[in-house]
Amino acid sequence: MRHQHKGFKLGRTSAHRKATMASMSVALITHKRITTTLPKAKALRIFVEPIINKAKEDSTHNRRQAFRYLRDKHAVTELFENVSSRIADRPGGYCRIVKLGQRAGDSAEMAMIELVDYNDVRPEGSSGGRTKKTRRAGRRRSSGGATSSGAAKTVEDTVESAVDTVEDAVNTAADAVADVVEDTADAVVSTVEEVAEKATGIDESDEDDAKSAVADDPKSDVVDDGSESGKKKDA
Repeated sequence: MRHQHKGFKLGRTSAHRKATMASMSVALITHKRITTTLPKAKALRIFVEPIINKAKEDSTHNRRQAFRYLRDKHAVTELFENVSSRIADRPGGYCRIVKLGQRAGDSAEMAMIELVDYNDVRPEGSSGGRTKKTRRAGRRRSSGGATSSGAAKTVEDTVESAVDTVEDAVNTAADAVADVVEDTADAVVSTVEEVAEKATGIDESDEDDAKSAVADDPKSDVVDDGSESGKKKDA
């Protein structure tokens, strides 16, 4: 009789079974989730959880013990450097088995085995833990709801006041810009008018100077008789 000989034979010899468990353990530690048959998943959980438990204490002896079963240095490094930090606060139960139904080819029971601490997906509508329903708990929930509604109202008031402040600042800035633009336009117009007046005065003075110079010049043979053209003096 097989007293205290727990485990699964899996239709393999002892050496073949150990190699299968080592290979599946390396895949589980590397990928954090694998799919296999249900008996293999149950056998793997029994095999790999004591190895994962050794990773809580990083020492040379524990690394050698893990390498004794895994025979893969990369898996040992991943186990002691990354997985150990995720399972540090968990006292046991590092793996989870999820049944997937029967396989199409031979109707074998399939299952997915994964590391619990690497599954962050929860079913929709589920909570983190069970909550005991009592009257006191109901009052706490109601008071919490009132507190959350009050906090939401406070946040809404704060947002409205911030929006009003921003609108006032925008309006003030727009008025200031309009005043500056108007003053600048007036200054430009006045400057242009002054320049035009000065240019007109310069043209008139030049014309008068030219006429006086022609009238005062004794050598000039042109006499202005009020007509458009002048007459020459008789020789």
